[in-house]
Amino acid sequence: MVEQVLAVLVGMADVVMVAAVGEAAVSGVSLVDSISTLIIQLLAALATGGAVVCSQYIGRKDVKNASIAANQLLLSTFLLSILIMAVALAGNRALLDLIFGQIEADVMGNAQIYFFLSALSYPFLAIYNSCAALYRSMGNSKVSMKTSLCMNAINVTGNALCVYGLHMGVAGVGIPTLVSRATAAIIMLVIVRNPQNLIHVDKHLRLGFHPHMIRNILRIGIPAGMENSMFQLGKILVQSLVSSLGTVSIAGFAVASNLVQFEYLPGTAIGLGIVTVIGQCVGAGEHEQAKQYTKYLLKINYGILAVLAVLLAALSAPLVSIYNLSPGAASIAVELIVVHSFAMVVWPISFALPNALRAATDVKFTMLTSIFSMWAFRIGLSYVLVLWANMGVMGVWVAMFADWVFRAILFFIRFCSGRWLHAIQKKVQPAAG
Repeated sequence: MVEQVLAVLVGMADVVMVAAVGEAAVSGVSLVDSISTLIIQLLAALATGGAVVCSQYIGRKDVKNASIAANQLLLSTFLLSILIMAVALAGNRALLDLIFGQIEADVMGNAQIYFFLSALSYPFLAIYNSCAALYRSMGNSKVSMKTSLCMNAINVTGNALCVYGLHMGVAGVGIPTLVSRATAAIIMLVIVRNPQNLIHVDKHLRLGFHPHMIRNILRIGIPAGMENSMFQLGKILVQSLVSSLGTVSIAGFAVASNLVQFEYLPGTAIGLGIVTVIGQCVGAGEHEQAKQYTKYLLKINYGILAVLAVLLAALSAPLVSIYNLSPGAASIAVELIVVHSFAMVVWPISFALPNALRAATDVKFTMLTSIFSMWAFRIGLSYVLVLWANMGVMGVWVAMFADWVFRAILFFIRFCSGRWLHAIQKKVQPAAG
């Protein structure tokens, strides 16, 4: 939870500091962040695949294969991140034009700078996410939390120096982000090699190549990656729709989207915990415990969420004022935040609960449900409400809520049926040799 809070606070700090440069800078950073989130979610999905495999091996008390899985997870995510970085660097302006179409020249200029710097950090993110997932599999999230503290301290301090002191504009936010992610990756890579860990990466980084183990990871990671990628791609398409409404709408939507991240914190943090807890239960064959722990963790999620949603709705106006937006953009942001806070009652079942299904390798059901819901509601309905019903950015919000409701209904039915605990048709296999 602390790690998630830090991530959101640093995201807020980035936007607040960029706001000092102007709304065009805020809009440019916001557009690129939607692309970066797509990449981050893809890498996180592979890390989740590795975490599930490692957790199930730990549940079976097979630490040897858990460590082999750790090596293969690091290898897979790093190679993928290098490929993604190369594509992003080579296609910088072309990709932005393709995704967002014709946007104002100053917004595009800022977006190009920030996209270039963000792309350089992708391999470091891959290493950090993979190592953090491994520690969570061992039930030790303190390591990644402490590393996150260091990373975010570097980021915020660097932002303040480069934006306010050196007046570097958007680059003043991008460079500290790159440096902080590189630092965090190096720290995590050094300590995950400790052979005293329950599971660890080879001390000399001789990761080897075990196709069977990689398949085990990808069998979970690919559907989760497709699900997350389609989800973020949908958000990018929606962001592209918002970008057609003008700079005021983009800025208001960006700030609202930034602030409501606080309401996702309990579900995101507890969802990561669900992967570890339920993965170990499933690995040990304790299906009844898996059900009970899932229910218990969801209750905790709702308890924390209730407090956060009420506070954010009540404090929306003063919080938005921190960003120094124009009156029109500020009004949009406040309205979006208040409506979002009420709709969050559906979110835990839509997004935290599916982690229990994934931990039991019921990944195809979650993938198909999520992809259909994304295209039918969040994307399709957004275009209908914005372009035909002329609802503006609120139309995007309403379509998103419809997406949540559809997911919640199907995931709740699946969980109650118990079929998710019998979704494993092939057990996680040990590496050859």
